[in-house]
Amino acid sequence: MRFQDKTAVVTGAASGFGAAIAKCFAAEGASV
Repeated sequence: MRFQDKTAVVTGAASGFGAAIAKCFAAEGASV
C-alpha cells in the first residue's frame, strides 16, 4: 500500500509498537 501525499497520525509513536508503525508509514511515503 502506498501512502504518498497522505498523513498518518500515530499515538504512542515515541517508543515500542507505535514507533514501529510510524516507521512503516514513513517508509511507505506518509507524513507522520
